[in-house]
Amino acid sequence: MQIPVAKKVYFSSDNHLGAPTNEASKPRELKFVKWLDEVKEDAAAIFLLGDLFDFWFEYKHVVPKGFVRVLGKLAEIRDSGIPVYFFVGNHDLWMNDYFEKELDIPVYHRPKEFSFNNKKFLIGHGDGLGPGDKGYKRMKKVFTNPFSQWLYRWLHPDLGVPLAKHLSVKNKLISGDEDAKFLGEENEWLVQYAKRKLETQHYDYFIFGHRHLPMSINVGENSTYHNLGDWINYYTYGVFDGETFELKEYK
Repeated sequence: MQIPVAKKVYFSSDNHLGAPTNEASKPRELKFVKWLDEVKEDAAAIFLLGDLFDFWFEYKHVVPKGFVRVLGKLAEIRDSGIPVYFFVGNHDLWMNDYFEKELDIPVYHRPKEFSFNNKKFLIGHGDGLGPGDKGYKRMKKVFTNPFSQWLYRWLHPDLGVPLAKHLSVKNKLISGDEDAKFLGEENEWLVQYAKRKLETQHYDYFIFGHRHLPMSINVGENSTYHNLGDWINYYTYGVFDGETFELKEYK
């Protein structure tokens, strides 16, 4: 994609709307909607890198209620012709085709390459990548197993949704974000993942979420890893203006 003059590509991750309750997260939702309303003015594309919701599970005819403001704003942005891309996170990995059918937003379940102005990006949520995190990786295999999801759908939504929300808030293993502090480059799994990827292919930028910490780390010659932070404590996002990538705070 060639970014038109005066246009930008925006990146956001880890809103966790609905946590700890829909009512408590409403101010954060309103703030995020305001951000979307502002960036749509010069956005060439918008990337949402997962955990937009603290819990999301698609039954055949049911999705969790709430979040109408952010869903409506995303629909408006897509209807205006601005591309929006969604990468599932570890809290909304049960997303199927609702976004694609209702909002015309493609959904990705693993990292994907993009090119903007001849700069190569590898973009994803970031959960389960790199060395370590073995407990969550085992848990993720269970969560993403089609048979496990089929079994869960037999729970009535009035039981299944509150149960999953409770586990999502309380269980650190499910959350995958129990170490919300910088661990050092050698212990940051996504940093190690990026360095390993560079052994076989060059990327100018690695853009991930999941860690809830805004950070920018050089991982190779002309290659940088950026974590987008979150919309709980930092309200940070990424922007690429066609030449450089920058992390910013929304106030």
